[in-house]
Formats: sequence, structure tokens, C-alpha cells
Amino acid sequence: MEFSTAADELYGVVPEEFVATRTRLAREAKAEGDAALAKRIGGLRRPTLSAWAVNLLARSAAGDLGRLLDVGARMREAWASGGGLGDLEQQRARLVAALLRRAGEIAAEAGRPLRDQAVREVEDTLQAATVDEEVAAEVREGRLPQPRSHTGFVPAGFALAPEPPPKEEGKPAPPEKPARREKKAERPKVTRTSAARARRAETLARKADEAERALADRTERADAAKRAADDASAEVGRLRHELDRATAERDSAARKAERAQQARARAEEAAREARKAAKEARRAADRDAAHG
Repeated sequence: MEFSTAADELYGVVPEEFVATRTRLAREAKAEGDAALAKRIGGLRRPTLSAWAVNLLARSAAGDLGRLLDVGARMREAWASGGGLGDLEQQRARLVAALLRRAGEIAAEAGRPLRDQAVREVEDTLQAATVDEEVAAEVREGRLPQPRSHTGFVPAGFALAPEPPPKEEGKPAPPEKPARREKKAERPKVTRTSAARARRAETLARKADEAERALADRTERADAAKRAADDASAEVGRLRHELDRATAERDSAARKAERAQQARARAEEAAREARKAAKEARRAADRDAAHG
């Protein structure tokens, strides 16, 4: 089993089937003796609904998506060279609109219609892919776990220079070096906050994985119970059909027996009438013989 093959299969299923599929693929990799691959597969994150929809576009609308990413590459080249965009923005808008419609269609066909928030996240991801080369590569690969976004009007790496703050009349501009020292002093605080947030994110991710594994276990049990219930229902249906057939055969036999009983009664009556007629005929014959 190759990692890329497993990842492509995993990110192609609906989000509700992700955990069970991941568990199965990791188990298969482990059974093949590749513990490292099993661990790598087990570390893949379940996609949100909007990320799953973008992944579907990479599979079901690769042509339009590729054209959008090509337009994004040309826009980044124009930004880098300082040239004009021409009609690239119009092309991007048309392609994004078409891909949004397609994402809504294929998500609905899969039974997972996109709500407004998910549609906005899909649009943000497509827009980000046109201005950020790394996002474009992720979108093209079709294995996004989360939607992507990009702030600003230029690609990543081409940030605009900040405008200087307006000067107040009568006051000299603040010295530049103390300002830089103040920013340097603030950096450790930002770093500590970011580290704390990262640790919290990792903790929450672990808890989410535990919850997903528990959900997968409960899902497997529920599926097994449903299969047992379906089998029992099928057996009940079969027995009910057998009972209906036996009941019909019994009723048919009862009707035949009743008709046979009626025929016998008619035959008995006919026999009595015949015996009576024969007896009367013999008596008449005896009288004739006595008088003759």
C-alpha cells in the first residue's frame, strides 16, 4: 500500500466515513508489516465539510480547477513583475463562480448539501489558492483537512509596505529605534501566546481523535446491530411468507374437503333413492306374481 493511494481514498469519502476508513487503512498497512505507514495514515485529519467539497473538486472538476490555478499563477507573475492583470481578475471570478456551483452540485449528489457558511469557506479556499502558491498545491492535491483563506490583495510573499502613521502638527515624529526596541520586547509575549495556543490546539486535536475513534467504535457496533436487525427482519419476512402460504394451502384444502363432503352427501341421498325405488319395484313384481 502506498501512502498517496491511501490518502486519496481517505479524502475521497464523505466526512462521516473518514474515521472508519482511516482505521481500516491503518489496520491494513499494519497487517502488511508497515507500522510507519499505519502511523502516518492514522495521523491524517478528518476534513470539514467545506474542505471535503474542495477535495471533491480536485477529483470531479479537475479541468476547471486547473484553469483557476493557472490563472492564479499568472496573476502572481504579474504581481511579481509589476505588470497589469488585464482580464485575469474577470477570468478568476468566472471560474470561482463555476466551481462553487459544481461544488454545491456534487456535495448535494453525495447527500451532503453545503450551507452558506460552507459555501463561503469553499470560495475563500479557491480565492486563497489563486494568491498563495502553497495553498494552490494543497488544493490541487485534493487532501485538505481544513478550508484555507488569505488576507490582502496580493500573493503571499508580496506584502504591501505599511503606510506611515499620520503626523500630528506640532509634535515631532517618535524616534525609530525605541519603537523597534519596544516591538522586540513584545515578541516573547506573542511567542509565548502562540506556543500556548499551539499546545492547546494539539490537546484539542488529540481529544478530537479520541472522540473520532470512539465514534468509529460506536458506529461499527451500531452497524453490526443494524445488520443483525436487518437479518432478523428478513427472517421474520420469510417466516411470514411461509405462514401465509401454509394458511392459503390449509384454506384450499378445507374448501376441497367441504365440496367432497357435499358430494358424498348427494351420493348418499341418490343411493337411498335408488334403493327405495328398487325395493318398491320388487314389491310390485311380487304382487304381480301372486295374482298371476
